[in-house]
Amino acid sequence: MMPFSKCPVCGGELIEKNAEKLLRGGIHTAVLTVRAEVCLSCGERLYTQETVRRFEQIRVKLEKQDVAGFLPLGQSFQIAQAA
Repeated sequence: MMPFSKCPVCGGELIEKNAEKLLRGGIHTAVLTVRAEVCLSCGERLYTQETVRRFEQIRVKLEKQDVAGFLPLGQSFQIAQAA
């Protein structure tokens, strides 16, 4: 899947597995599960170019608030820090 035999960050072993990715665009956030190479030592995730392009497409849709076809998971809230 990836051009690396070892993690480029720490040299650890990579395994292919499903990984959850949070994407933010404007006021919206999307959660998706994708295949990635994940380092067993440091947790670094390596994605294919196709997957990264998909991330960018989703971010653009989120920024434009074009969320038709996205399934709502609930609501998110921002809490002001107490003084």
